[in-house]
Amino acid sequence: MIENPKIETKDLSVSFGSNQVLKKLNIGIRENYVTAIMGPSGCGKSTLIRTLNRMNDIIPESHVDGAVILDGFNIYDPTTDVVELRRRVGMVFQKPNPFPKSIYDNVAFGPRIHGMAKGEELNQIVERSLRNAALWDEVKDRLKSSALSLSGGQQQRLCIARALSVQPEVMLFDEPCSALDPAATARIESLMVSLKKDYTVVVVTHNMQQAARVSDFTAFLYLGELVEYGETKRVFNYPSNKLTEDFITGQFG
Repeated sequence: MIENPKIETKDLSVSFGSNQVLKKLNIGIRENYVTAIMGPSGCGKSTLIRTLNRMNDIIPESHVDGAVILDGFNIYDPTTDVVELRRRVGMVFQKPNPFPKSIYDNVAFGPRIHGMAKGEELNQIVERSLRNAALWDEVKDRLKSSALSLSGGQQQRLCIARALSVQPEVMLFDEPCSALDPAATARIESLMVSLKKDYTVVVVTHNMQQAARVSDFTAFLYLGELVEYGETKRVFNYPSNKLTEDFITGQFG
């Protein structure tokens, strides 16, 4: 049981039409730690992480029961400002998705839209965000170049910088390394670990080794249900459920 979680799901169920993908999940995510969500394909990992900033809202026939509590407030309350929610809870997707704009304009986009800064203050936000995403030294001399000219790994770090630019509190990563080579994957993994000092980090991964390397806590999902959740070392070394043990040892998945 996580005390005073930053985010908490309460009897969270999600369906798309007649297909129920998540079944009464109860999970607490601790502030300033990395929490990994792992499980075989189709277990509901991505659906779960997308409930944390209401990204599933854009999918037709999606239906959510239960609650997602962020700092004591249910984000599915009708009064929730979803734009502000997604500023507070940033997201990086499986494939890099930079805008067809310059590197600078990609990072400046969010602060401009939210009216956060302009001029020199905006320049400082762009530099800080790129530094926090471990990309500044590689792009500082070509900020006006197209973001599409960057390598895949650089594009993913640019997307991280873009999410960081609006000063979120939580960062969600949905299999952020699945389209990257090993060297780029290592950079992103190191970055996720470093971000936890300032952010609450949640990462979905089908890669058990990645979960073991980057996370402090791990949740194991199977067929839409939370099978096991706890400190990563304990889950991997002393799993309490046979399903978890079978998944970790490669018996299925």
